[in-house]
Amino acid sequence: MRYWLMKSEPDVYGIDDLARDKTTHWNGVRNYQARNFMRDQMQLGDKIFFYHSNCEEPGIVGIAEVSKLAYPDESQFDKKSKYYDDKSTPDNPRWLNVDIRFVKKIEPVTLATMRDHEPLASMRILQRGNRLSITPVDPAEWKAVLALAGE
Repeated sequence: MRYWLMKSEPDVYGIDDLARDKTTHWNGVRNYQARNFMRDQMQLGDKIFFYHSNCEEPGIVGIAEVSKLAYPDESQFDKKSKYYDDKSTPDNPRWLNVDIRFVKKIEPVTLATMRDHEPLASMRILQRGNRLSITPVDPAEWKAVLALAGE
C-alpha cells in the first residue's frame, strides 16, 4: 500500500463535501506528474491525506482512500468546463482521475505544525516550489502526521 496527499481548496471541494458524498472522482488534475501518479502508482485501498489548500489555515483535515483506479477525466471533453482540453480526444485522452472514498475527518494538522515537526522536514508538501495537487507520502511521514492528529 502507498500513501498520498491530495490538495483541494475547501471552498471548491472540502472534506465536508467528501464526507457528505462518501465518494468522488478526483478530476481536473492538469499536471503530468500528478496524472502519472494516478495512472502508474495509485492502487485500490491506498490511503490519502485530504489537504485543504489556499485557505486561512492550510493543512491535513481528513483521510480517504483510492476506491477506483485511474480512468479518463470526462471534464477534458466538456467545452463548457474550465478543464476542457481541445487536444484530448476520447480515443486518446490526456487526463485521468481516480475515485476516492471518505474514511474520516481528523484533528487538523496545519501546514505550520508540519513545518515545525522535524520528522516531516522532507515531506513533499513542505518543499519550496511544490505546487503539485497530488504527492506521495512516505510511511514514516504518514505515521508522524497521524500522531500529530492524535490518531
